[in-house]
Amino acid sequence: MVTEDPAAGEQRRPARPGAGSRMLAPLALAQFICSFAGSNMNVMINDISRDLDTTVQGVQVAITVFLLVMAALMIPGGKATDRFGRKRCFLAGLAVYGVGAILSAVSPGLGVLILGNSVLEGVGTALLIPPVYILTTLLYPDLTSRARAFGVIMAAGGVGAAAGPLIGGLITSAISWRAAFVFQAVVIALIILLSRTLVDPLPPAPDRHFDVRGAVLSAGGLVLIVMGILAADNNLWLAGGLIAAGALVLAWFLHWIRSEERAGVEPLLSTALFRDRTSNLGLVTQNAQWLLLMGTSFTVATYLQVVRGYDAIETGVIFTAATVGVLATSLAAERLAERFAQRTLIITGFALAVCGIAVLLALVAGSPSAWAFAPGLLLIGLGLGVMLTPSVNVVQSAFPEDQQGEISGLSRSVSNLGSSFGTAIAGTILIANLTKNAYAAAMATLAVAALIGLAAATRLPRTGPTAPPPAAARPRP
Repeated sequence: MVTEDPAAGEQRRPARPGAGSRMLAPLALAQFICSFAGSNMNVMINDISRDLDTTVQGVQVAITVFLLVMAALMIPGGKATDRFGRKRCFLAGLAVYGVGAILSAVSPGLGVLILGNSVLEGVGTALLIPPVYILTTLLYPDLTSRARAFGVIMAAGGVGAAAGPLIGGLITSAISWRAAFVFQAVVIALIILLSRTLVDPLPPAPDRHFDVRGAVLSAGGLVLIVMGILAADNNLWLAGGLIAAGALVLAWFLHWIRSEERAGVEPLLSTALFRDRTSNLGLVTQNAQWLLLMGTSFTVATYLQVVRGYDAIETGVIFTAATVGVLATSLAAERLAERFAQRTLIITGFALAVCGIAVLLALVAGSPSAWAFAPGLLLIGLGLGVMLTPSVNVVQSAFPEDQQGEISGLSRSVSNLGSSFGTAIAGTILIANLTKNAYAAAMATLAVAALIGLAAATRLPRTGPTAPPPAAARPRP
């Protein structure tokens, strides 16, 4: 259990709005660059393939492994913040990420690109993202201010993911795909500079137990499952074996953390986190949202470049519609939270996204124009922007501050696992047979995921728009 002193309690409340804004800036920018990294490579597929003498599938593996490393290490990364401190983990993650970006920029082949982008940037993200959500939860204790802060952060993340193809396309067309990684390194340096004003509300607890075996088991299980999905287009037996092995390792992980709790030892992840029905449903919606966002980005970008022959900038421009949609609704998160229940916003978001997929399929099938993609992408962007912030708020607000490290790691792991699933599942369907039918099948799969998220959202409790956070989430005296 983390102990706190009166000084820490005073630090938890930003004294002035300006101070709070200054602390929010590096957190939001960090979420932006990590989300940008997950989607900007989608418009570089042809350029990277030619330059590094690899295939579309090789680039898909690099993108998916990056998302997978984030998902696999996010829970241990969240737990590490309790032991080493949130700001320290944040800065360490930025440093590792920056090294990975520079290595990616100079990579001579796919192997080095995977090491720099997929591994080092993935590890760095797993270290720096949990502190973003923990610090935001601690620094903004009431529901309205927290909704405002998460609105800014999720807007930055949504815009980073949605605008990644546009920004990446502009840089790739004007200079080179390698310059996109230099851009990431420059942004990382800026975040480190802005982080000088960042305050950690609680002191680190260096004596707190860290469950190494639990970290290995949780990461291993997730890696095996996503590897199984990636193998599906080549060998179904291998895919089934890897997925089954992953499920067994995750079952072993659950057994291990239960045995640790019974022995009175702090596990990597408390089983109590899974006993809150509202949080569980919120996690399902988060997973579905990021699966939809990253799956759509990869599927549409790959189809445009490989099937229709568009270059990076043309592909990126088409994604402007999704960027506008995400930005418009994400920045309105505070006003929406004051007027509507979080459940209503999440349901509305999924409904808009499902309609967007339907429009995307209908118009693209009936028109050869690139702008046939715009209305559907706009609706998907509007839907994602509406629901990203309330889904995070639902989960983070369900637990007290001494569990914020765990729930933040779990929340980000579930979201990034959704991103991995989106790229792996939709990408595998698309790459297996790059035709219009494969494109439709991939988008239909994403629609099913959106409907699952919608079903979970309808089961969230009905609470008013101005309801206070649960008692457990309020700062303790």
